[in-house]
Amino acid sequence: MTFVKTKIELSKLKSGDTLEVLLTEGEPLENVPRSSTEQGFTVLSITEAEVKGTHKVVIQK
Repeated sequence: MTFVKTKIELSKLKSGDTLEVLLTEGEPLENVPRSSTEQGFTVLSITEAEVKGTHKVVIQK
């Protein structure tokens, strides 16, 4: 479900724009970057966020 929400937000962007997504560890952090790449988007970075167990993923459309 997390990737579906991410994909909806990406669809609102212009080509070349970026989206920052906060994800918890585990399944969301594994699936969203993988699914984004499979759908043709570019994952620019994955960094640990300020909140423990949360990561910021930057995806380019």
